[in-house]
Amino acid sequence: MTQEKEKYVWYASYGSNLSNDRFLCYIRGGKPEGSDKEEVGCKDQSLPLKQRSHIMNYPLYFAKNSDRWQNQGVAFIGLIKDENHKTYSRKYLITEDQFFDVVKQENNGIDLQINLTEVKKSEYKTLRDSWYGTILYIGEEDGYPIFTFTADWDLDVPFNKPSEPYLSMIIEGLKRNVKLSSSEIVEYLISKPGVNGNYEKSEIERLIR
Repeated sequence: MTQEKEKYVWYASYGSNLSNDRFLCYIRGGKPEGSDKEEVGCKDQSLPLKQRSHIMNYPLYFAKNSDRWQNQGVAFIGLIKDENHKTYSRKYLITEDQFFDVVKQENNGIDLQINLTEVKKSEYKTLRDSWYGTILYIGEEDGYPIFTFTADWDLDVPFNKPSEPYLSMIIEGLKRNVKLSSSEIVEYLISKPGVNGNYEKSEIERLIR
């Protein structure tokens, strides 16, 4: 049993992978709705053993220009844990190798050498100066470690407006998986850097299906 628990990890997503359909494109390949890029998928295309919602105490913001999402901003989290920040995520119990393949796809096919034991010791470790080249260890559940990834600049970057298709994907995950109400979704997103000042509440409401 110990060996099996070492093999699996929780991957916690706070961006478009809040949507189960979008995340499965990283597992099985395919083009997510609203995205401009076809994903190659994992070598092991087994479905996650479990998935659950999870609150992470790291600040959420939107930055950069993603060629996947209409050349507009995408989601990142800061590196410093802060109990004042609550970022909703969806975590998937997948194999370590699947997690490595997801990280590779988020880094445009570059294969990063990831030592999860080292990440756990240091809480986060930057493997590459790239958008999603920093792996974070954010806790344990059911005996399995929880990991996610972000950038190494820790909010020291210009914020940028996310596209409507990208924000719609996050909204779908917040509604269907995290089970937030429409008003909770609006209040959650409207304050986030990159969304704040670039969207009106009514515009976010319009994206909720």
